[in-house]
Amino acid sequence: MTPQASSQASPSRALRWAVAGSVIVMIAAGGLFYYAAQLAADKRQAHPGEITVTLYPKSCQPNALSVAAGHASFRIVNRSERAVEWEILDGVLVVEERENIAPGLSQVVHADLQPGDYAMTCGLLSNPRGTLHVTASAESDAQAKAGPSLLAFIGPLSEFRVYLNTQGSALIKAVASLQQAIEAGDLKQAQALYLPARAAYQRLAPAAQRLAELDNGINARADYFEQREQDPGFSGFHRLEYGLFQKNDLVGLAPIAQRLSSDVVSLKQQLLAQTLPPEQLVSIIARNMRSLANLRASSGEEERYSHSDLNGFAANLETTRKVIDLLRPLLVKSAAPLLPQVDSAAQALAARLDSLRDGFGYVSYDKVSAEQRTEIADKALALADALDAIDPALGLSGL
Repeated sequence: MTPQASSQASPSRALRWAVAGSVIVMIAAGGLFYYAAQLAADKRQAHPGEITVTLYPKSCQPNALSVAAGHASFRIVNRSERAVEWEILDGVLVVEERENIAPGLSQVVHADLQPGDYAMTCGLLSNPRGTLHVTASAESDAQAKAGPSLLAFIGPLSEFRVYLNTQGSALIKAVASLQQAIEAGDLKQAQALYLPARAAYQRLAPAAQRLAELDNGINARADYFEQREQDPGFSGFHRLEYGLFQKNDLVGLAPIAQRLSSDVVSLKQQLLAQTLPPEQLVSIIARNMRSLANLRASSGEEERYSHSDLNGFAANLETTRKVIDLLRPLLVKSAAPLLPQVDSAAQALAARLDSLRDGFGYVSYDKVSAEQRTEIADKALALADALDAIDPALGLSGL
């Protein structure tokens, strides 16, 4: 073969090798995809008791469910193109929820349900709700008969009601000041007053998140509306935050602030009107800490325009420690070994947050590194796990 023929053949051989290599890569990728699919299938098969609910852009399927009372697990599959949430509602009260379910992915929601009729949200707040019927079971009947005495919890529940009243008044006052600054056209003052108003709400957030409609009006992020920031239904704190910190403009914020002022007055009234069962006193703060750990700490999505997330985390922790202190006398008597674990977990999270202080406040969350965010999440999760042990230690059922 002449040198010229050899030089002509070489590109042909190189092309064949390239094609063969592409085929090998495609086969390997297909194998990896099949392996991943098998793992996902195996995972689903490992939880045969899960009830699958699929969220679509405008609905969920099934939109009517019936389950037996007691512990239930729901796998929520998001087939829409938006990150969405799913909730179980008992009237205006949130029984269980999962936020920020990413498109194409699923999350499992565990709930302890009493007999009765509930509603299910189906993604965007504008979507029709589904229904959930819970029938009585031998487990629920036995627990109802053997329920704990309320006498031991009268003191802690009464003191928590006083706390809600005090913090509700502080929230109303803080939002009124923010509204005045907005109506006066003072952007810098309004930006400064947003932070204490937002922190005041976060002290109430564990209890407020039980009130679905009000909490959505006060606290819903733009993601949960069809047109996001431009949606007419987008209001509350995050609509003000968007105007104040993203647009640096007060245009259109006065009616939003006025509605928020009205909503926080209603929030205080409803929080004081609602009965809080003993078994929910700890569960609401544990759920709040788990949300902080699993979503808010890593993403920074809660305060995406102002980056004031650390202020909210600290306010959440303040309420958590308040509940721990209210239950301390009961824990000393019934679960003394558990108390140091709970206190240690709370102190570890407090120390991590304190390390990120900047003068009288906290550093902007967009300056917090991924490693630091992971540490916050880990410590919040450890605290949530410690809190989960309180109810069983005090003889409270999961229902």
